[in-house]
Amino acid sequence: MPRSIIIDTDPGIDDAVAILLALASPQLEVLGLTVVAGNLALAPLVGNALAVAELAGRADLPVYAGCPRPMGEVQQNAAAAHGEGGLGDLIPPPASRAPHAAHAVTYLIETLRGAAPGGITLCALGPLTNIAVALIMAPEVAPAIAELVIMGGGSRGNVTPAAEFNLHADPVAASLVFAAGVPITLVPLDVTETVKSTPERVAAIRRVGTRCALAVADLLSPGPPGDKGAPVRPAMAMHDPCVIAYVLAPELFAGAAANVTIEIAGDFTRGMSVIDWRGRTARPANARVLQTVDAAGIYQLLAERVANLP
Repeated sequence: MPRSIIIDTDPGIDDAVAILLALASPQLEVLGLTVVAGNLALAPLVGNALAVAELAGRADLPVYAGCPRPMGEVQQNAAAAHGEGGLGDLIPPPASRAPHAAHAVTYLIETLRGAAPGGITLCALGPLTNIAVALIMAPEVAPAIAELVIMGGGSRGNVTPAAEFNLHADPVAASLVFAAGVPITLVPLDVTETVKSTPERVAAIRRVGTRCALAVADLLSPGPPGDKGAPVRPAMAMHDPCVIAYVLAPELFAGAAANVTIEIAGDFTRGMSVIDWRGRTARPANARVLQTVDAAGIYQLLAERVANLP
């Protein structure tokens, strides 16, 4: 029986690859995409979610617009990394439909409320605003969450020296989510940054030859040469696809339980994920934190699965 998942996302380059991997995998039933502001403002990200679903031949997949800003300070977007449209050099045809009329938070609450205990896995690829608001508004839905798999955090940051983008984008929401008592698996930068796209790995995906495989290869490739001959952006690490890969093939990863606390203030530490590996705080473990990954296995999985799409 397929595992039911909801993908909460801010569709940039690696989000798009993650969504395609999920839609290409028969073990997963993607119930819907909920979109949160993060990599860009909300409206273009909703358009990206709709376009990626249609690229995969899934115009039936419901897409819900969610929170347009974080709970705390307004953060800058990541257009420098993902391009002005959010999908690098990939320009998919405009979506032929609008998002669902319901708000993403309403959808999350109603869907979880109607699910059996442990019936739905949430895959969080962006800031945790939508999920935090849902758990604040309806804490009784928490038992329906089988697992919340979060891309975020790490021992070093990529926005500040201490903070990773998704958690830095809304540390208040992240702090609330980690304190909510739901089963969490954290997929940090320490893991995802080791899953780099190389020319050989991208070429294997491109050889699949379908429109979705070609789109994935384009997304993972460096941008065109700039004025000085170097690519406009580096080859993409598989940050968000690691979330879906973990749900599909947890044997490709290793990790351990620890307490994770999110700093919500500080000139240098706002958004930092404090992982208490040694138990110095005596706080109980609230997450499984992944530590290693079989990077080659991730790319093999992606190449195999994307062949299932148009």
